[in-house]
Amino acid sequence: MQRITLTLDDALLAEVDALGYGNRSEAFRDLLRAGLRQAAEERAQEGPCVATLAYVYDHGRRDLSRRLTDSFHDHHDLSVATLHVHLDHDRCMEVTVLRGGAPAVRAFANSVITERGVRHGRLMVMEDSEPHSHE
Repeated sequence: MQRITLTLDDALLAEVDALGYGNRSEAFRDLLRAGLRQAAEERAQEGPCVATLAYVYDHGRRDLSRRLTDSFHDHHDLSVATLHVHLDHDRCMEVTVLRGGAPAVRAFANSVITERGVRHGRLMVMEDSEPHSHE
């Protein structure tokens, strides 16, 4: 193992300490592993992938539900299945499984997440090393 020195501001260190680890080294190792995994996913392949897109939106926002539905119909080749959950009177959450080329999946997910009225969104991409066929 190597020893390194980090300089952090007090607020950031307080956030790390609030994670509740027994020691800071283990906290930083876990955070680095998670960050490296995320960076690898973001740089991931240009080829086929499977992904989950999770987002929360305001269902009362004018025409948002229709725009989202239209967008999914326009990209029916990427969408495998969607789970729709009513969180409360105003908010819905959808989790969608997507499958296709990584650039197309990312572009579509970004278009959904950036729709006006979508409050939060996250895409998780995994390589699809054995793409399916209907032969």
